[in-house]
Amino acid sequence: MAKLSTRPLYSYRGGPAVPTFDDRGPIAIMDGECALCAGGARAIVRFDRERVFRIGRTQSALGAALVRHYGLEPKDPETWLYLEDGRAWSGMEAIIRIGARLGGPGRLLGVMRLLPRPAREWLYRRIAYNRYLFGRTDMCTLPDAGLRARLIE
Repeated sequence: MAKLSTRPLYSYRGGPAVPTFDDRGPIAIMDGECALCAGGARAIVRFDRERVFRIGRTQSALGAALVRHYGLEPKDPETWLYLEDGRAWSGMEAIIRIGARLGGPGRLLGVMRLLPRPAREWLYRRIAYNRYLFGRTDMCTLPDAGLRARLIE
């Protein structure tokens, strides 16, 4: 999926089910029990030189409300949401945009744009539905203090 909606910018602010939160800076919402997603979260923290990214879990009340606001389901393996400047993206497009925003090695994810969108999303779905092959973890209990400091709940 590319941009998730034609909704006005920051439409979640008026969503009755979305709790009020500090939405400054880019936000990535992902599965907080997936080891692959936790690795992605650690990579975001590591390569975010500006220290502006924040990370949420689909298992949290805020994360679940945000993904539902955009028509996604928190328990759906494909749910990965990226918010920046009031806009939302999901799937491989979200990951590519996160990489571009991070810069440095993250820009390498832009190579995925060489694939047609259906092929990119097919690849993303294959990885998403098999993500637990990489293991399970609880993102909130990881010993990475930098990551814990970026979690929004």
